[in-house]
Amino acid sequence: MVSPEFVILRHPGFTEYRVENWRLARDGSGRILMGVSGWTWQYSLLPLIISLLWPRVHDNILALCGLSLALAALFYFKCTQVLYESVVVIPPHGIQLETHRGLPWFSSFFVTRNFVPFASLQDFVIHEGLRRWDIRYYLATIKLSGADGFQVHVAYENLLPHFEILLEVYRGVHAAIPKG
Repeated sequence: MVSPEFVILRHPGFTEYRVENWRLARDGSGRILMGVSGWTWQYSLLPLIISLLWPRVHDNILALCGLSLALAALFYFKCTQVLYESVVVIPPHGIQLETHRGLPWFSSFFVTRNFVPFASLQDFVIHEGLRRWDIRYYLATIKLSGADGFQVHVAYENLLPHFEILLEVYRGVHAAIPKG
């Protein structure tokens, strides 16, 4: 096992390489650092705060709109957190890149999927990019689209896992790509 947030799920017919949005603290303590947060006890204070503000704002349409907008924004940002990202390899057909968003320990509210058939897959590569003074590695599928165009789809684009995880996925995908 490369890293505890990296899971390989092998099923008959497909293999999923999943990277979850958490990691262990680097100080050796074994603490889990979550990349997502759920509903904490502080959110239970929201009804109390609204009930205290209600006598002052119930006649003011602008204040009600502002309060509603703030609550809607909080709910939206909580429900669109990245829970995990996956590369699913379906050996006779192709590769599917997935991003699951939602609340932790509950469910995926939104799933984004991008399927690349093996017939149009030109290459599956590990590439490096620069971000300020940092080198980031990422996996990408290069897909033939149209007469002379290409599309690049990045796997794990939100979580950007470490190189060791990307190398494991790279080897697994290349082992499943049909030769010939």
